[in-house]
Amino acid sequence: MRTTLARRYAAVIACVGLGLATSAFAQDKTVKIGVLNDMSSLYADIGGPNSVAAIKMAVEDSGLVAKGWKIDVLSGDHQNKPDVGTNLGRQWIDSEKVDAIADTPNSGVALAVSNLIREKNAVLLNSGAATADLTGKACTPNTVSFTYDTYMLAHGTGAALTKAGGNTWFFLTSDYAFGHALERDTSAVVTASGGKVVGGVRHPINTADFSSFLLQAQASKAKVIGLANAGGDTTNAIKQAAEFGIVAGGQKLAALLLFINDVHSLGLKTAQGLSFTESFYWDMNDKTREWSKRFVKTSPKGTMPSMAVAGNYAAVLHYLKALEALGGNPHDGAKVVAKMKELPTDDPLFGKGPLRVDGRRMVPAYLFEVKKPEESKYPWDYYKMIATIPAEEAARPLGESECPLVKK
Repeated sequence: MRTTLARRYAAVIACVGLGLATSAFAQDKTVKIGVLNDMSSLYADIGGPNSVAAIKMAVEDSGLVAKGWKIDVLSGDHQNKPDVGTNLGRQWIDSEKVDAIADTPNSGVALAVSNLIREKNAVLLNSGAATADLTGKACTPNTVSFTYDTYMLAHGTGAALTKAGGNTWFFLTSDYAFGHALERDTSAVVTASGGKVVGGVRHPINTADFSSFLLQAQASKAKVIGLANAGGDTTNAIKQAAEFGIVAGGQKLAALLLFINDVHSLGLKTAQGLSFTESFYWDMNDKTREWSKRFVKTSPKGTMPSMAVAGNYAAVLHYLKALEALGGNPHDGAKVVAKMKELPTDDPLFGKGPLRVDGRRMVPAYLFEVKKPEESKYPWDYYKMIATIPAEEAARPLGESECPLVKK
């Protein structure tokens, strides 16, 4: 009898304990998001403080604060160094109890932070880093990529220019994970499209003087010089290529990753005619225009949003949607990402599209060309659309994926 009663009491206590734990989880409505990016160097205009502003807009637009949630947004500068980014991320998670890290431009930093995120079972909401490896061989259950990757860029700009007659390529590549991945993926597309890669040269990140690299590209006689770099490196290379008369001499520059902030910095006179691929443009439709005009009012730089900034907004909005669907914050990154993949994505900037098992948000991509000065009718009227690339063509097919989460 005593044994039976003891067992009943134990069962009751266990049920009460489970109920309290479940109740505590349901009531835990605190969230911390760390925005980790380049605040002071060559990628600062692409994201930087603007990414922080967009993420704060996502928090506001989610409506969760009005429902009693406490959501804090932190920010930090990774200085484009994987060790700095990883150490800051570890400090945030261990000491500040950060649940998710967002943005992470610089693929070397993003790959290192993704490993940390998996170790700590947090969430990585990538919008800034381009390497397709984040949803390929380096994928994890805790990381999602929302905006673009090197596969998309290669199959947009690389394929279009090769098919248009640019069948010989020379690459000018940023010498780290992002540049290597972009050159690799674009080279594969060029070759598959009947073109040939005749050479290439790699340069350090944040290079001021491109003269020796551009002279090698010019001497190659390649029809297309592929710029496998980004931010300040891309704009510096384009400006100096103009000084060397490279385009005037008959070679074409392929800006394999170009943002609207880069075009703004270059000016239409210098940037006109450049072909490039993006998944977002502020002037795409009524919804993107409405949101972008709201954003400009909060932008610390007073600029229109880049593709990466827009992706940060969409990623955080969907992350918060998943937390609300869970009824609270479980502080379990893999569980939250699983819910993100389960729920359909839908936002005013990219529209609807699934979040695949490998963590890739499926969005269409667009091949754009920079307008001539006389074609621009109002501020930031910089792009004309050349072609739309369906989402299923803009992302690597799952059948070709090296992601261990993909069952074959």
